Amino acid sequence: MIVSASTSQSLASSLAAELDEPLAATEYERFPDGELCASVPEFDADRAIVVCATTTSDAHLEALQLQDAVREAGASEVVTVLPYMGYARQDSAFAAGQPVSARAVARAISTGTDRVLTVNPHEASVSEFFDVPCDTVDAAGQLAAPLPALDDPVFLAPDAGARELATTVRDAYGEGSVDHFEKTRHSATEVEIEPHAADVAGRDAVLVDDIVATGSTMATAISHLRERDAARAFVTCVHPVLAGTARTRLARAGVEAVHGTDTIERAESTVSVAPALADALSE
Repeated sequence: MIVSASTSQSLASSLAAELDEPLAATEYERFPDGELCASVPEFDADRAIVVCATTTSDAHLEALQLQDAVREAGASEVVTVLPYMGYARQDSAFAAGQPVSARAVARAISTGTDRVLTVNPHEASVSEFFDVPCDTVDAAGQLAAPLPALDDPVFLAPDAGARELATTVRDAYGEGSVDHFEKTRHSATEVEIEPHAADVAGRDAVLVDDIVATGSTMATAISHLRERDAARAFVTCVHPVLAGTARTRLARAGVEAVHGTDTIERAESTVSVAPALADALSE
C-alpha cells in the first residue's frame, strides 16, 4: 500500500495510480501540548511505500511515525520515498561545532525503513549517509514538458554546478543551447551572480536549478537577462520551495512562468515525478 504523509498527498495519489496499488487512509492529529501523531488505521499489506516530502521538521517526525505505524500494522517491508529531502544542503559541518544535519536525519530515517528513494538531492553524496540502500531518481528531464514553444532558446544554470541539470532539460526539450552564470556566495543569504558568455538577445531563456528557495538568485539572473535584451524568461526547478515572498520576487523580476515538480506541492508544481518514481520502485 502507498502511505502518504500530509506533505505529499498529490504525489502519493499519482504514485498509487502509476503502480496500480491501493492508497492507504491516513490520519493526523496534534495534541494540546504540540505533539504529533500520524497513523494508518486500516493498513493491511506486506509492503508499505511511505511518501513524505520532509519540508519541515514536523514532516521528518511524521515520516518516522508512519514508518513505525506500518511496521506495527504488520508490514514486513518498508520503502521510504523522500521526494524532497529536507536538510540535504547541510551535508557538511561548515563551522566548528556544527552538525552534519543531512547525516543526522538520514540515520533517523534509516531506522524505520528497508530502502530509501530520493529525487534529485542537492548533493548526490547524501545518499551515502543512509544506513540502508538509497537510490536517487533524476526527474529533471520532465521539466521540459510544461514549456511552450520557445524562440531560439538558451537553457541557463545559475552556476556551473547546475549546468548538467540545464543540459538535461535542454535535451528533453529537443533544441537550444546551454550556458550558466558565474555565482559567488558570500553568505547563506547573500549571493552575487554575473552573466557568462551566452548571447541571449532576442532569445527565450529558461533558467534551470534543482531548488528555488528564496528566488533571489533567479530574480537577479532574470534582471541580467533583461539588461541583455533577452525575450521571455522562464524558471524551472525540481523542488519549488518558494519560501516567503519568492514567487512575488520572481514576478517582479519579470518571469514569464515558474514550473516545478510535485516533490513539493505548490501551485507551480506543474509536472509529476510519479512516473520516474514508479520506474525506480519497479526495478
